[in-house]
Amino acid sequence: MSSFVSVNAVNDLLSQGAPVRLIDVRWRLDRPEAGHDDYLTGHIPGAVFASLDTELSTHGEPSEGRHPLPSTATLQAAARRWGVNDGDIVVAYDDAKSTAASRAWWLLRQAGVDVRVLDGGLRAWKAAGFDIATDDVIPETGEVVLEEIGGDALSIDEAAAFPASGVLLDVRAPERYRGETEPLDPQAGHIPGARNLPTMLHLDAEGRLLDPETVRATFAGVGVAPGTPVAAYCGSGVTAAHTALILSEVGIDAKVFPGSWSQWSNTPGRPVATGDQPG
Repeated sequence: MSSFVSVNAVNDLLSQGAPVRLIDVRWRLDRPEAGHDDYLTGHIPGAVFASLDTELSTHGEPSEGRHPLPSTATLQAAARRWGVNDGDIVVAYDDAKSTAASRAWWLLRQAGVDVRVLDGGLRAWKAAGFDIATDDVIPETGEVVLEEIGGDALSIDEAAAFPASGVLLDVRAPERYRGETEPLDPQAGHIPGARNLPTMLHLDAEGRLLDPETVRATFAGVGVAPGTPVAAYCGSGVTAAHTALILSEVGIDAKVFPGSWSQWSNTPGRPVATGDQPG
């Protein structure tokens, strides 16, 4: 079953009164603090704002990366604040090609929640002509009980060793992978052995997934095929979850290194590779 859901399907479920909980995961790297304000300018009716920085992440030392994983208790408290009960369908969306929504998908799926990502996000909802709301939705507190999360996450040592037995994907922009520029972290480059495959290559201009054959061929070009151990990292563990979502859609399970480059480059003694080869 696909983890993506169309805007028409969501609208139908809502019209039928199905137990759907919408979460608006509006977040951007260039202005992470503006997500709630963007939400208030217009969101899908009934959607609750979900904070990527405080509910889908926790705060830690630089050596833990910019978006360390939340505890299961933190995620459960957030899900209950969103009004989620056991058996509900959670639909996550954003306005940035589903990168932030994928972080919610990756965490909630591990926690045993039936979670989907809205195909095309808020842009697709608006394009379909459906209603937009501007209220700050505060639902009745839910009672969902989450399973323990973290099983799909790699530690920094596991990420370092991964290329010896599988394919470690660096899904950042090529210039960051090559070490030509680094706008956020103290060192430029990539984890030795990692292969570069930016996650946006799998999407069309509207942010929708390309056909499965094209996606599989793109992954195969860097050595990823069914049965291949694969893991992904990015700058801070957000867009890597998007690559995990795309891999899931073509039948390949993937791990994520949530500390990603922000943790690696802030940890003394970790080797750094540059250039367009894994190293």
